[in-house]
Amino acid sequence: MFMDPNHLIILAAVVDAGGLTQGARALGKSQPSLSRSLATLEARLGLPLFEAGRRPLIPTELGEALAAQGRIIRAAGLEATAQVDLYKGGKTGAVRVAGTPVFMDAVIATMIAGFQMAHPNVRIDQSYGYADSLIRDLNNGTLDLAICPLPPSAVPDGLAFEEIMQGRNVIACRVGHPLARKKTLRLSDIAPYPWIAPPTTSPLYEDMKAILKEIEVDDFKVSFSGGSISSVRTVLEGSDSLTILPYAVVFMLRHLKSVTALDIHIKHAPRNLGILYPVDETASPAARRFRKHLEVEFTSLARSITHAQQSSVWRD
Repeated sequence: MFMDPNHLIILAAVVDAGGLTQGARALGKSQPSLSRSLATLEARLGLPLFEAGRRPLIPTELGEALAAQGRIIRAAGLEATAQVDLYKGGKTGAVRVAGTPVFMDAVIATMIAGFQMAHPNVRIDQSYGYADSLIRDLNNGTLDLAICPLPPSAVPDGLAFEEIMQGRNVIACRVGHPLARKKTLRLSDIAPYPWIAPPTTSPLYEDMKAILKEIEVDDFKVSFSGGSISSVRTVLEGSDSLTILPYAVVFMLRHLKSVTALDIHIKHAPRNLGILYPVDETASPAARRFRKHLEVEFTSLARSITHAQQSSVWRD
């Protein structure tokens, strides 16, 4: 026998409130509508739900058993409603985000941690990639957000690119490196030193080659290649090697007091760091909330970096 779940919810409300009027008030319904619903349920069962002639209403054994089921149904409905509200508000769900490895590990990971402190029920699925693969994954729907540097004119159709920071790469080395101690520093001074090479598909690799070409170094020595930001940092700390990193990455590592940027300006292709996402906003509410979180975090980071740059004199 099928029973209307709404009838069971009504029964539970009447039993718990001790009467039809009170039950109707609790459910926000009229007393006559509750009376009709209970009469319909009794007729379908062929058994009474309340003891005859008792005031306040006293449920029969069956009435109490069915009211218990009504409470379960109502609680499940309320929980489902709460889950829908949380999802629509971006407080549950999953976010698929990717970006360049060094930047994701050194900068974005910290921002993810802050987001999950505030929204522990949102799962972040992080992966890595460069512009071409990130654009492909956004277009085929396997990625919600990408964080990467792009030239201003390179944003593909169908994708939005929200600039969050001016792209700027620097030559990084260990604190205490001979070049970091020099009072007068020229770009040509980097020529004798070995390099930690970024992946060949990375814009950082292009910038490294362009810098070395500018000072006419064609046969440069690579001491280490690949690896995570953790391994790159470890090799930097223990050697005189140089590498190319986004300034924001060096800035985020400043508290370790082991890696620094050489106080010299380098030329590289104009790029802006930004958040890339589908124009049609097919992403989940959680992805949109996470994007807003990143915007706020990068505004704060850019402000801190600008302040730090104003305190530094960069030389050609």
